[in-house]
Amino acid sequence: MSTQTAALDSQVGIIEPTAWRNRTVAIVLALAICGFFWIDSRYPSLLKKYRAGSHVKVVGVITFDAVYPVDRTMPFPTRVWRTTVNWLHANEIGMTFGFFFAAAALTFLATIPRRRTGNAYLNSLIGVAAGMPLGVCSNCVAPIGRALYASGMSTESVLAAMFSSPTLNVVVLAMVFTLFPLAVAAAKMITVLLMVFVVGPFLGKQSDRIAETACVPSGPVSTTWREALVSTAKMFATSFWKVFKVAAPLMVIAALLGAVVIELVPPNALHVAVTLLGIVLVALIGTFLPVPMAFDVVLAYVAMSGGVPLPYVVVLLCTLGIYSVYSFSVVGKTICWRVAAGAFAGVVVLGVLAGIVTMLS
Repeated sequence: MSTQTAALDSQVGIIEPTAWRNRTVAIVLALAICGFFWIDSRYPSLLKKYRAGSHVKVVGVITFDAVYPVDRTMPFPTRVWRTTVNWLHANEIGMTFGFFFAAAALTFLATIPRRRTGNAYLNSLIGVAAGMPLGVCSNCVAPIGRALYASGMSTESVLAAMFSSPTLNVVVLAMVFTLFPLAVAAAKMITVLLMVFVVGPFLGKQSDRIAETACVPSGPVSTTWREALVSTAKMFATSFWKVFKVAAPLMVIAALLGAVVIELVPPNALHVAVTLLGIVLVALIGTFLPVPMAFDVVLAYVAMSGGVPLPYVVVLLCTLGIYSVYSFSVVGKTICWRVAAGAFAGVVVLGVLAGIVTMLS
């Protein structure tokens, strides 16, 4: 894993901390990307779902909308490719933001001399502060996580940002506490906080990442604004490619795998008696599926309203949306497969425990 990390660090030069012009240009670039996405798309969409409340609609099996209708009478291959296209279309805007903001974040963080602390829990808190306002799902935040790690941020900060973006967003939290009983909403919050402040730091200790001080500054120090604009543009383009070339192909694979899995699940699979095996299966599938922002909240509410047993609803709410097969693949390629598998297992185990507690209460 140290070799993999060294490769990431060497691919993007680190600008000297005195390059304040480069830092200023990078900040303006990141804020412009965020502002356009948040104002034009993300927060209007989230607020629309919040205002719709219990009347929010779900058209696709793993998306809110659908370009192509999918019917169970269709052949399995047809359903899979249509669901795949629907997923790619639904994530088009979020993924575009994810790639561009990832490059901007990496460009900016390369101008910061210190990107981690010696305290794993403080690192996790930094990750939460970075992830909460992003407003992207567990899929679209994966390229950003790759960029954060390449910049020299700690494993626990990267995981905290990835876990908090889809779950601790203020609008998503408002939806959770509005649509569900307090005990169910609390179960969701507890599992998220455990992932951020227990699982993340534990996995951070397991990784043998090389020290941040091993990143040797190689970027130029701009003495004029023109030089700062040119050098920042070059670093942004380089950063974008380093993120895109790995994350984009994995995105298509994740869409296909998610479509295959969801189309294999029977339509009324959750309308059965609650069993331990059933809870485990729901947790595994929920953690695996790559769903859009707030889809976990809406789907769990629809399931609860449709008479699905509450333990299954809680498992869905606690596992769906915080991690996915796409997050797993990007974390595996960026940090290491042990950390990726540990995060996946953490979500599954916490979801199963939440379901068991709900079943016994």
